[in-house]
Amino acid sequence: MKEFLCKDFLLENDTAKKLYHEYAKDMPIFDYHCHLSPKEIAEDKKYENITEVWLGGDHYKWRGMRSQGIEEKYITGDGNDKDKFMKWASTIQYCIGNPLYHWTHLELSRYFGVDKQLNEETAEEIWDICNKKLQEASFSAKGLIKRSNVKVICTTDDPIDDLKYHKIIKEDKDFDVKVLPTFRPDKCVSIEKDSFLPWINSLEKVVNYKVNNIDALLKAMNERVQYFHDLGCRIADHGLEGVDYVETEKEEINKIFLKKLANDDINEEEIIKFKSYMLVFFGRLYAKHNWAMQLHMGCIRNANTRMMKFLGPDTGFDTIGDYSIAEGLAGVLDALDKTNELPKTILYNLNPCDNYVLGTLIGCFQNSDAKGKIQFGSGWWFNDQKDGMIKQMTDLANLGMLSNFVGMLTDSRSFLSYTRHEYFRRILCNVIGKWVENGEFPCDMKLLGTIVQNISFNNALNYFEV
Repeated sequence: MKEFLCKDFLLENDTAKKLYHEYAKDMPIFDYHCHLSPKEIAEDKKYENITEVWLGGDHYKWRGMRSQGIEEKYITGDGNDKDKFMKWASTIQYCIGNPLYHWTHLELSRYFGVDKQLNEETAEEIWDICNKKLQEASFSAKGLIKRSNVKVICTTDDPIDDLKYHKIIKEDKDFDVKVLPTFRPDKCVSIEKDSFLPWINSLEKVVNYKVNNIDALLKAMNERVQYFHDLGCRIADHGLEGVDYVETEKEEINKIFLKKLANDDINEEEIIKFKSYMLVFFGRLYAKHNWAMQLHMGCIRNANTRMMKFLGPDTGFDTIGDYSIAEGLAGVLDALDKTNELPKTILYNLNPCDNYVLGTLIGCFQNSDAKGKIQFGSGWWFNDQKDGMIKQMTDLANLGMLSNFVGMLTDSRSFLSYTRHEYFRRILCNVIGKWVENGEFPCDMKLLGTIVQNISFNNALNYFEV
């Protein structure tokens, strides 16, 4: 029986062990999609205790605590930080089979040197050890990033953001990690939401002119993309539910936009037309700037209305959706490709039932612009666990080119989440190791090592060109 979290954790054969320890383990990290706070990085925030840096904003842990029947007071409420940590300790000890157990103990071990299992009996001791460590200079926001061997971070930013914290970070000559913005224009595209008109009002203040027709909106978006580009942005991101696509003309979109500005009701067909037009518009704009476009698809947001009203969004009440994406997504990619304006694109599905849809669709639009120009993104959100990662990688290998995969991202708000790259790399090496040990691929360690290192870091570095 293997010891828990031993040096060969998740590595089941000699090839996997060699690949991980000799090739993958020490590769740097390119975190091309996360939700870290640029403000906290710019200010090099110090954390008062383990609860603040570990449990704040982590809806994965919050969902686990709710499943254990913990009062919301100790999750997102006004309970004191130590009590919240103790409640988390009383939860994690029962998370057998859940990736939270692995992530938790990887983080405790790699950052704090704690190799004991967190539970009700050890919680007091671990609380003290972690809080003492957090007083050290290397446990500030920037310190944690550097300790994690991160070279590039791409945050998630609204088009109207002034990016002042990115400017501050860029001016810090003692911090050699690139922290770049990512352009996330969901509020510009989601014309059906209550947030749309307030967002347009905010946009007008930023660009300093009235956005009173579609031409003005497109002009403003061109300006904001250029603003982001000048500060190093090379990636955009869109959060979609399903994907519907219809061809339409700008004149019709202008009429729909004017109706919305007048606070008139717009119907489902008009919503689809507006979203289709804007997504293609943005795709062309990204291609012009040689950006990569990320499309995250398949989430039902805020499934629990009562808790949405009580706590707001991004608090752990989203779930996998069962949307149609194949035909609409193919239409969007084809509309961009027809005029040779399809940017580098990464497709993420929340519903694993859509793996083969994405795995085959990406092959329809590959070309010599870049290796793996159209990517099947890593196991996302509910899929960034062992089984989800294995399925994503094996499905990609079956249908496409795993060797060109741009690899793992954290998609996290926590500065302690970088151990997820270790988790991913161990799983990657084990998947490849099994194929080799089964005689399904030659045991050419030089080639295998190159493939593993490319997926771990090099492919992302070459793909995003930052």
